[in-house]
Amino acid sequence: MKKAIALTALLGIAGLSFATNGDNLIGVSPASRGMGGIGVGMPVGPTDSIFRNPAWMSQYKGFNVQFGGILFMPKVKAKTNVTPMGPMNPPASATSEADMFVVPEVGIVQQINNNLSFGIGAFGVSGMGVDYRNKDSRLANMHTSFQFMRVIPTLSYKVNDAISVSGALHLAYGSLDMGANLCDRQNPNICWNASGGQSQTYGIGFQLGLAYNMADFVYAGITYQSPVSMTYKRVFDSDGNRLFEDLKLQQPMELALGLGVKPMDSLKVGMDLRWIGWSKADGYKQFQWKDQLVVALGGEFKPMEKLALRAGYNYGKSPIRGGAKNPMNANRIPNFSKPFSDFDIAWFNLIGFPAITEQHITLGLGYEFTKTFGVDFAYKRAFNKKVKATDNMGMGMEVEAQNAQDAIAIGLNWKF
Repeated sequence: MKKAIALTALLGIAGLSFATNGDNLIGVSPASRGMGGIGVGMPVGPTDSIFRNPAWMSQYKGFNVQFGGILFMPKVKAKTNVTPMGPMNPPASATSEADMFVVPEVGIVQQINNNLSFGIGAFGVSGMGVDYRNKDSRLANMHTSFQFMRVIPTLSYKVNDAISVSGALHLAYGSLDMGANLCDRQNPNICWNASGGQSQTYGIGFQLGLAYNMADFVYAGITYQSPVSMTYKRVFDSDGNRLFEDLKLQQPMELALGLGVKPMDSLKVGMDLRWIGWSKADGYKQFQWKDQLVVALGGEFKPMEKLALRAGYNYGKSPIRGGAKNPMNANRIPNFSKPFSDFDIAWFNLIGFPAITEQHITLGLGYEFTKTFGVDFAYKRAFNKKVKATDNMGMGMEVEAQNAQDAIAIGLNWKF
């Protein structure tokens, strides 16, 4: 088991994701991703249960392990006629060169006895990034990178044939680079590299889960995932004094519930609702992110015992909103020395961290080659979303971003 834990942590550290519910992936395992990211309200696989609702681990017998990953392919575009420091003509526009990422994942679930199960997984679950350094330099040479992974040890206890409960620790690793070149408002000839480089940090949180199974026909589940507080050291120089400042960035709490039904052995369908509290998390709330209600729908049909066909849909309104923004308001970002205006914040969100996609469709399949080995595949398409912000004082300032994504996931499964 010690070797398994070490391997889990090692594989998880490599991951970068350009995520889709805010900066969160819609799901981690190919089975869940093929069904729109569901997994709270019904079991979709032992590995996904570790992350989505560990109480479902009690549904799986013996020893289960999955290795897999996601090939993530975002297409991000930015356009603006102004930097936060002053206007420019003609407008600058470019497509980000950060257009392909690999996100690994691994999970292990072990049934200890008829009532108790243990699981551990490592997942790249959140992140985003752009790279405009070889594009129009008027986009501030923006090159951002945010990576967030969780190593999750968890226990599930089967209270009776219908009810299971769980508790999990979330051991978090984060890495952040807020690369940008800034200039002084009063003297645009004074410019500086505002990035302190890649900053890494760690945090800890927890998760509680409850699962209900009525005779393998009706399912229900609920989970609470705590916030994870992180501080990235010396990551940004907001005022050009060459003293890089820290940034408090708290991954938000999530509350989720779901329902599922299995009307026949060959068919199951489910729906999850997840509330993500961006507006209450340090860092995100100062950058004016809004809370999200994510709706995930998915189903699986097995035309034959070894083959599973999956499809799903996922929607969450963008936490980054456009519209008219005040270029004069002063907003404090923890722990930045210089305040950002509402328009500055919109500009930085849309150019540097455009987590704006809303609608996703997913397809997937699984095939069991033997009683002990199977493979899962999933494809996700996030439809192009455009968000535009302007000033509210008639100054003609505009900034906009577009984001569309394709992703392919694969998982190799063993059970003994």
